[in-house]
Amino acid sequence: MLENTQMWSSSPPHYYHLLVFLLLILFHTPPCLVHGESWYLLHPNIGISAMHMQLLPNDRVLIYDRTDFGISNISLPNGKCRPNSDDCSAHSVEYDVASNSVRPLTVLSKVWCSSGSLMPDGTVTQTGGSADGALVVRTYNSCDTCDWQEVPNGLVAERWYATNHKLPDGRQIIIGGRGTFNYEFYPKTPETAAAVDFPFLTETNDPNMENNLYPFVFLYPDGNLFIFANNRAIFFDYVNNQVVKNFPKIPGDDPRNYPSTGSGVLLPMRVVQGCVPEVEFMVCGGAPRTAFLNAMNGVFDGALDTCGRIKISDPDPQWVMESMPMARVMGDMLLLPNGHVLIINGASAGAAGWEYGRDPVLTPVVYRAGDPVGSRFEMQTPATIPRMYHSTAVLLRDGRVLVGGSNPHDKYEFSNVLYPTELSLEEFSPSYLDSDVSGLRPVIISPVTGANMKYGDQVLMQFAVSDNLDPNSVMVTLVAPSFNTHSFSMNQRLLVLDSCPVTTDPESSNYQVSVAMPPTGNIAPAGYYLLFVVHQDIPSEGVWINIQ
Repeated sequence: MLENTQMWSSSPPHYYHLLVFLLLILFHTPPCLVHGESWYLLHPNIGISAMHMQLLPNDRVLIYDRTDFGISNISLPNGKCRPNSDDCSAHSVEYDVASNSVRPLTVLSKVWCSSGSLMPDGTVTQTGGSADGALVVRTYNSCDTCDWQEVPNGLVAERWYATNHKLPDGRQIIIGGRGTFNYEFYPKTPETAAAVDFPFLTETNDPNMENNLYPFVFLYPDGNLFIFANNRAIFFDYVNNQVVKNFPKIPGDDPRNYPSTGSGVLLPMRVVQGCVPEVEFMVCGGAPRTAFLNAMNGVFDGALDTCGRIKISDPDPQWVMESMPMARVMGDMLLLPNGHVLIINGASAGAAGWEYGRDPVLTPVVYRAGDPVGSRFEMQTPATIPRMYHSTAVLLRDGRVLVGGSNPHDKYEFSNVLYPTELSLEEFSPSYLDSDVSGLRPVIISPVTGANMKYGDQVLMQFAVSDNLDPNSVMVTLVAPSFNTHSFSMNQRLLVLDSCPVTTDPESSNYQVSVAMPPTGNIAPAGYYLLFVVHQDIPSEGVWINIQ
C-alpha cells in the first residue's frame, strides 16, 4: 500500500481496483500485451486526482490537482499541514514510472487550473491558479527528497486557465487567463517586467462563456507563435507585439477552447536540410456554442465530431474538415512516437465544468495523418473507467500512454454521483507494443539516455532489430514532453529528423543511421526531448537527450 495513503477512508474510491492491485502484487503479474492495443490498471489510488501532469527527464511524472478539493487520500510529507487549515493532506505527488510508486509533495497555494512548462534545465516552472495562487510561480526540480518551491508574486497579472510555451531563449511566455487579456514572460528581465496587452484575447472572448481559455499555442519555425482561440487563429510576433497573419475562421463557427474544450496539435514536422517546409495544425472535437449555457440548465448538447486541419505554412491556408468516428468534448490529443495522433478521454455531450459533461467516450481513436482521407481514423480497445472533466494523458518514454484524473465535482466525490472522482492511474498501450510485432521493434544502442546535443549536431545512431529490417521504413523522431491539463498538451511537438540512409556497422552488425539535430531553437526550443527510432511504424523505447 501507499505510504501515508488513507486507503480505507470512509469513502473508498474503488474496492474493485484495489482488489486487482493486491492480486497483482501477490502473484507478481506483469502487464500482458496480447493482440493489438490494451489497457492496464497501474495504480488504483495515487491519493489525488490527476488534473495536471508533466513527464520529467528521470521518468517520473509530476501530478497535482487543487488544494481546495478537501482532504485527499494521501498525507503531506513530514507531518506538515497547510497554513491556517486542518487539511494535512497532499494535493501533489511524484509518480515513479519504474517502481509504480507515489511520493507526496507539498504545494500550498491554489494551483487549480494552472499551467506550466518543463524548462531547459529540467525544472518544471508552473504558474498561476486561483485565488491566493493566481500570482504565484512554483518550481519543481525532481530528486528523491525534492519538493515544490513557491514565489508568491512571481507574476504581474493573475493567471487562471492560461497557456504557457517555452521560447527559443529559454524563457516561457504565459498567455491569457480568465479575465486576463494580456501576456507576460518568465523569468523576468528589466525589459519584460510588465504584462503586455493582447487584443486578440479580447476579440475572441465570449462574455457569457469565454471559450478562449487555455488557448492553443505553438512556436512556429520562423520564431512567431501560432495561436488558436475560440474559432480563430493568428501568427503572432511576440517580440514586437504584432499580429502578422490572420487565418480564416474554422468552418461551422463553433468554439474549440475551454469550456467548449476540443484539443489541438501541430502535426509531425519533417526537418529537411535544416528547414521545416510544411507545418499543419489540427483541432478535434469540442462543443457547440450553446453547450456551456445549456449544460448549466441541465440540457446537454451533443459534442462536435469534426476535426479541422489547416496547413499554416501555405501562403493561402484553408481549413479541411474531417469527421471522427464519434463526437468528443474534453478529449486529449497526443502525438505518438510514430507520428500518429491518439485521441483519448472525454465525453460525447455537454461541456467542461462541474457536472456539465455526460456520456463518457471510452473508445480511443488513432489518427494517421498521412493516410488517404476516409481511412485515417482507427478505433481502439475501449477503456472501462470514464475519464471526464479534469482528466489527463501523457506519453511515457517506453511508448505507453499514462492516463489519469477525472473529477467533475468541486470536491472529492466517490459515491452517489454519475462519475466518481478517479484517483487511479492506467496505461494505454498502443498496438505498436503488441508482443506479436516485438521483432520489428528497434532497440537504440547509442546514444544512451541522458546524452547532451547541440543544435545542428550530426549524430550517428546505432540500433538493432531482431527481425528483417526494411531500411526504407526507418525514421527518427524527436518528441517534446508536454504539460497536460484540460485537454491540451502545452509545448507538445514532434519532429521527424533529417537522416541519411540506414547502413550496417561492419564491426557490430548493428544498424546505424546518421541524423541531424534541429538547427535552431525556433524549430526545437532548448531542453529535454525523447529520441525514437521508428521501423514500420513501430517505435523503439525512447532515450532522453538534452539539446542546448
